[in-house]
Amino acid sequence: MSEATTAPKAVEGPLTFLDDRLGSTGFLKRNVKKVFPDHWSFMLGEIALYSFIILLLTGTFLTLWFKPSMIEVVYDGSYTKLNGVKMSEAYASTLHISFDVRGGLLMRQIHHWAALLFMASILAHMLRIFFTGAYRKPRELNWLIGITMFILGMLEGLFGYSLPDDLLSGTGLRITQGVAEALPLVGTYVYMFLFGGEFPGQDIVPRLFTLHVLLIPGVILGLVTAHMMIMWHQKHTSMPVKNQTEEQVYGYPFYPVFMAKTGAYFLFTFGVLALLATFAQINPIWLFGPYDPGAISSASQPDWYMGVLEGSLRIMPNWEITAWGHTLSLNVLIPAAVPLGIIFTGAMLWPFIEQWVTGDKRLHHVNDRPRNAPVRTAVGIAAVTFYGLLWLAGANDVLAERFHVSLFATTWFFRVAFFVAPVLAYIITKRICLGLQRKDADTIGHGVESGVIVMSPDGKFSERHEPARDEERVTILSKENARPEAPAVDANGVPAPGTKGPLGHLRSRLNRAWTFDDVPVEEHGHGEEHGEVESGGERKQITRH
Repeated sequence: MSEATTAPKAVEGPLTFLDDRLGSTGFLKRNVKKVFPDHWSFMLGEIALYSFIILLLTGTFLTLWFKPSMIEVVYDGSYTKLNGVKMSEAYASTLHISFDVRGGLLMRQIHHWAALLFMASILAHMLRIFFTGAYRKPRELNWLIGITMFILGMLEGLFGYSLPDDLLSGTGLRITQGVAEALPLVGTYVYMFLFGGEFPGQDIVPRLFTLHVLLIPGVILGLVTAHMMIMWHQKHTSMPVKNQTEEQVYGYPFYPVFMAKTGAYFLFTFGVLALLATFAQINPIWLFGPYDPGAISSASQPDWYMGVLEGSLRIMPNWEITAWGHTLSLNVLIPAAVPLGIIFTGAMLWPFIEQWVTGDKRLHHVNDRPRNAPVRTAVGIAAVTFYGLLWLAGANDVLAERFHVSLFATTWFFRVAFFVAPVLAYIITKRICLGLQRKDADTIGHGVESGVIVMSPDGKFSERHEPARDEERVTILSKENARPEAPAVDANGVPAPGTKGPLGHLRSRLNRAWTFDDVPVEEHGHGEEHGEVESGGERKQITRH
């Protein structure tokens, strides 16, 4: 028998000191084997976390050389095409990072690509959560935290690509100034407070730098920490698979499986961003030149996540209202506030609206398949269509030029599609979901085609159907059939709580709309095989026990 190994005193002493005061050993024993369900879509949130870490690392590097100053200097650096040109210190220092600092351009491009990936992965992660119903009780708080992080990410990105003070970022700041000035009554004061005077002023870049480097990253870091702590406490949701129930978590332990996988995926993400930064040029500010209020470049586009605001501005008619000595610029105010207001406010309220409509206040740890919640899925696709059309409208000039159509026709197409396409997307998506539900019901009720043709004694041919595989059957049967709505009155004629008044009638109608087309998916006995017989123009169903 071998003797038990003990840690050296130099190690054991500090560990004992910490454990006596922090209880770290007990915490690790309880949590090191914590189970994490495994599904490819769960990687979307992890990619957002990896991108954020890379943003912090590369941003720290860039901070060492960037000068957040609007003081005018004359450039005399390695990029000779701009030698002798007057520019701000912010723009000159960005050129210095790109051409004179070892690895500076690589870090700039990794930082920018990581920002795009961060926003894309958050959006994809939120869509996965929405379509699978992972925001339901008890995870509403984490859903709100995720939406808040996306909004802060949009602001962080806007402030970040505005710092270099090049022509493209200056154009974006000009739009920001216009949106601030369009606010009723207080717009001018907000604009002057933000810019420190007339546009562009001397204060905007230093203020954006402080927000971009200190305030917003600190808030996002705090939200990420809270998000992870809540997730750790509540446990991760899981997909409907064999052995997984609402009461039992089925997956891999945190150590060593999950730790090894997440470490490898972080390196993969870092590698992909490094390759993109090396071979795919992004934001070449030296081609744009320093900001000049009298100049603008063709096909100027913001980063993709701000494209929805750009598109809404481009398709909005030139509406203004003048009353009592004040001008209300609806052509700026509505595009800046209404589209994203609809999307983000609707997303934040949705978990509570769904709970109110369905009356479902249970704890949910197993996700839905999108097809099994057709109303939710259809609403989600309608929102994606709404968002995507506005994003495309932000490039209406590019689309008109590339497809050789008039800019006028392109703009009017998006104005009409803005209202029509989300409705069509809702209807089509819901019908697809119901069709997939019927397919699942048929699979459970009649089995799957085996490819084996048998002949009956009377000479008729039929294909033998086999029961669905266990994994497929468990996944299909994870659907919860719609529960009947509670009666409006009890046996004594007393109205049920929540059914009286306009809100009660509205809730009842929404509940019926939610469950009206539900397709029941139920198992009809065990060991049955169903098939379809087709012979001599006749078609009938056979069941073999």
